[in-house]
Amino acid sequence: MHSIIRFLILILSLSTVGCAFKSVQRSKDISYMQANSAMNLPEKQLNIFAPKKAEKLPVLIFIHGGSWNSGRKEIYNFMGNRLARRGVVTVIIDYPLAPEYQLPEMEKATLLSVKWVQENIANYGGDPAEIYISGHSAGGHLAALSVVKDDSWKEIGVDNPLKGAILNDPAGLDWYWFLTERKEKYDAEDNYDAFTDSPVVWKEFSPIYFLDGKEIPMLLMEGEKTYPGIRLTVDRFRKEAEANNTDLTYSFYKKKKHIPMITQFFWTWSKGYKDVLGFIEKR
Repeated sequence: MHSIIRFLILILSLSTVGCAFKSVQRSKDISYMQANSAMNLPEKQLNIFAPKKAEKLPVLIFIHGGSWNSGRKEIYNFMGNRLARRGVVTVIIDYPLAPEYQLPEMEKATLLSVKWVQENIANYGGDPAEIYISGHSAGGHLAALSVVKDDSWKEIGVDNPLKGAILNDPAGLDWYWFLTERKEKYDAEDNYDAFTDSPVVWKEFSPIYFLDGKEIPMLLMEGEKTYPGIRLTVDRFRKEAEANNTDLTYSFYKKKKHIPMITQFFWTWSKGYKDVLGFIEKR
């Protein structure tokens, strides 16, 4: 998955030229989380993209991918700009990365970013009652955790304020099964830097085991030619969601590989935008 970063850096360089984004107000490097040694959390920032003169618009928080150990928010400026021009206040976050940090810190950072957005996004033209979360690959996994784990919200003293989640080719939906049953075939141990070598942790941070039918609505987007680990665990997640009557909308992208599932957002006419904006509008 590291090729995601190399490719998106190229996209980043292209997205910073031209005059197509004059109507977008960009607020960058805003700290949503201060360093906290007791919680083993570093300071982290987010970027906000909003139409000028925005007022009470829906909000989308986006979490980047990169195998839980790479990536940065600036690579996704193109998505923030384009979504803002389509009437969505977009927040792109950084979060703690492996190997220095593991899943507990990443999950906590995700929830704290949502908390910050709920408390502050009205100042940027967003509606705190219309917050959605999304992520690609590893970011899709973190977004899914924010949907299904109520106890994690209780730990930070907040009721889950999210209205919907958009999981773009998400990894890790059942990493307990994958790391246990498929690790030799697919070099799954490469993810130990984030998930550790503990099966207890694998299960605690696999969203599939928390589905109970009470989740907020989700949109799950999957590329036909994505990585085997994603394909296999998405299939398991879908079946479990159906068994629990979870409100899950599935969108299949024929012939799409993993990286193009996110780079498609460089083009405003892509199916990705139709799915994301349609999902938000229906809510």
